[in-house]
Amino acid sequence: MSSGIVIESLTKSFGLFRAVDDVSFEAEEGRITALLGPSGSGKSTVLRMIAGLEDPDEGRIWVDGEEQTPKPPQDRRLGFVFQHYALFRHVTVRQNVAFGLSVRKASKAEQRSRVDELLDLVGLSYFAERYPDQLSGGQRQRVALARALAPRPKVLLLDEPFGALDARVRQELRRWLDGLHRELGVTSLLVTHTTGRSPRSWPGSSEPRTSCGAWCGRGTSTSATRPWQGRSTSPTGRRPRPTSGRTT
Repeated sequence: MSSGIVIESLTKSFGLFRAVDDVSFEAEEGRITALLGPSGSGKSTVLRMIAGLEDPDEGRIWVDGEEQTPKPPQDRRLGFVFQHYALFRHVTVRQNVAFGLSVRKASKAEQRSRVDELLDLVGLSYFAERYPDQLSGGQRQRVALARALAPRPKVLLLDEPFGALDARVRQELRRWLDGLHRELGVTSLLVTHTTGRSPRSWPGSSEPRTSCGAWCGRGTSTSATRPWQGRSTSPTGRRPRPTSGRTT
């Protein structure tokens, strides 16, 4: 069993609509895997099932060789970054980043040390006592990423993390995230609906077809200055044809 993420035959329906149909793929340990497909193809639903926010109708989920399918979200040790940040507006940046640690009953000293470390890592130490409404979109997304990393997750899940940002900030944040991943090496799964937002430059990339119309490109970035450019092909040499469906 792979030590990264292994998805086996995931299926999920909402009423009569089948949002995800027999999806299987692997994400290698320590790498970023892009789950790529059009809006409505089931990408976010797959991510939510991995996180434990949705229960699959069928299929199994493995992380680091351990099955996660029956576990509640709090026992999976996964970090989740949402497209629209999902920050707590009534508390400071420091308190937002510390949230996962406080839920896990970490000591005050441990919380303070870990939060200081992460705020320095994402370049927001100066903004520790500010509130989310006082930050730019790019800064809020970095706070969301620091919060997801605080409990030292096994896997980082990113659901369209650049979708709410303008083009300039989006490009800057892509490059910053690429550099951060090089430093931390945490296994990551990135959901996106455009190839321009996915890490396509990585060697050995592939796009295994799934019946929900999504596919994956995996590898490690080969350039710190051009981390999101390159090519990606399916195992058959053809790009999978997207399908329409429910917006996720």
